Amino acid sequence: MARRYNKEFKVKACELVLKEGIAKKTVAEKLGINVIMLYRWIDEYETYGKDAFVGKGHLHKEDAELRKLRKENEQLKMENDILKKAAAYFAKHPAEK
Repeated sequence: MARRYNKEFKVKACELVLKEGIAKKTVAEKLGINVIMLYRWIDEYETYGKDAFVGKGHLHKEDAELRKLRKENEQLKMENDILKKAAAYFAKHPAEK
């Protein structure tokens, strides 16, 4: 079964490499993790900084905003299509007096 590491653990591992200047291989061995995993953590830490490692099932702030906007856009397209159909229907069937 795969081990799970909390955000603080990952940040500390990245800071040991980036701020303390300790070799990646040394940090990985001391912490008992695969060096490839450490490379991946460092890449995410350098990309997102303090917002890295959001956890399983969560999104980064920008990704969550993008998902929200896409969903809203889809809703607006659907509403627009309904209004177009209604306008076409009422154009064919004018209101009787």
